[in-house]
Amino acid sequence: MKKNSRSRRQFFRTTGVVASSILLPRQLKAALKGIKKPIKLGLIADLHQDVMHDGPVRLKAFLDAMEEEKPDALIQLGDFAYPTKKNEIVTTAFEKAHHKALHVLGNHEIDGGHSFEEVARIWGMKGRYYTENINGLDLIVLDANEKPKNHKSGYPAHIGEKQLDWLAGKLKILKGPILLISHQPLAGPGSIDNAKEIQALLNAAADKVLLAVNGHTHIDHVARAGKLSCLHVNSASYKWVGGSYRNKSYPPEVHSKFRWIEYTCPYRDSLFTTLTIDPANGCIDVKGRESKWVGKSPSQLGIANKPNLADGKEICPKIRNRHIQLAVKHPTKPHS
Repeated sequence: MKKNSRSRRQFFRTTGVVASSILLPRQLKAALKGIKKPIKLGLIADLHQDVMHDGPVRLKAFLDAMEEEKPDALIQLGDFAYPTKKNEIVTTAFEKAHHKALHVLGNHEIDGGHSFEEVARIWGMKGRYYTENINGLDLIVLDANEKPKNHKSGYPAHIGEKQLDWLAGKLKILKGPILLISHQPLAGPGSIDNAKEIQALLNAAADKVLLAVNGHTHIDHVARAGKLSCLHVNSASYKWVGGSYRNKSYPPEVHSKFRWIEYTCPYRDSLFTTLTIDPANGCIDVKGRESKWVGKSPSQLGIANKPNLADGKEICPKIRNRHIQLAVKHPTKPHS
């Protein structure tokens, strides 16, 4: 083993950083060099203002941290809040916190009776799906809440033909690098039902696509599908456990007013992160944040880790530090 490899591994072990590698085509490495300086994005997912009793406090923790971090944009990754008057306490605070405060549509945004089109209009979004350029980084924000033709019940997790055609067109004309943003994941646990179709599109544009980022799953995880890597950003608030595992983590007066909390294992502190793309060093850094369970953990309630997760640590009250090194994949020489 080389000395620098050993020291690097020791560094990650002592600092708690999860090191991973994405092998990128040469063209994307060149596109990254076109970004003049590091780009930082502030990310918060699944606040669930209409489930939690302390949504405004959790959002304030995020916004206070972002005042120190000074990101180039803020992004809430969906399941934020119903677009009602009483919830303007969080939506207005988020939108006023940064000149680029971007919304993503989550499946629970319509639980209050609005349509996704109405939510997008009330929040001042460009549309249900749209593009945004952040200092040379192309964001493609998707709406994965569309209904497939054979949809029967429940929350749909699908990207329809019209949006697929739009996405294919954007992948052709945008120079990149491109960051895909959606509420539901495009790869890994909880993926949309036509994930393979999306993955084929994105893998064909691997010379432009840097990473996909999502919320929805309430886990800390990175999934891989071909050349596509997908970062699952943990919820700001809790892990949903459902009716079979109802439990009370807070005092009775909280549960009497907020009946859905007993269907969750809440985190004591708000979780959120910053994602920094550094073109000079060829790396992506995800800044971790750690909390604790308020009451019992899912495992203490008897819920087993999902078998399709990578290391058994994804269901947790934390977002782990991640250092993703970008490396050019050189073609292997043919044997003589």
